[in-house]
Amino acid sequence: MIEIFTDGASSGNPGPGGYGVILRSGKHYKELSEGFRKTTNNRMELLAVIKGLEALKTPNQEVTIFSDSKYVIDAIEKRWVYGWLQKGFAGKKNKDLWLRYLDISKIHKIKFVWVRGHAGHPENERCDELAVAAGKQKNLLIDSVFEMEAAKLL
Repeated sequence: MIEIFTDGASSGNPGPGGYGVILRSGKHYKELSEGFRKTTNNRMELLAVIKGLEALKTPNQEVTIFSDSKYVIDAIEKRWVYGWLQKGFAGKKNKDLWLRYLDISKIHKIKFVWVRGHAGHPENERCDELAVAAGKQKNLLIDSVFEMEAAKLL
């Protein structure tokens, strides 16, 4: 059993942001984080889930993902994302990340657990620290899809 704890953050929405991930299985423990110069909280929440899943080296794993993002969990658990997919994500944001999630999710057995954010859950608090710190780094990465989409709206 693999546990993945995730969180995303952005300072401003959009603004600089990042994600934090903890992967845990038995005695194995790993933290992941990256920061981006311009992004949104929802993108970082979803990217945290994706990066956690992409870090798994073996397919067909039983994975429990802990997230404080109702956006991510509801879209998946209530199957909204599949309706969005059928409609080509018309009027929906983050198509690139949702397609990436759908692709990686096919190779694992995934269960989601919602945790209340900023409520003292140790792993969620740590993921928040990682995400916020990542968004404050120098030399932030470029979320090119987001920035191209934002430029189209100007």
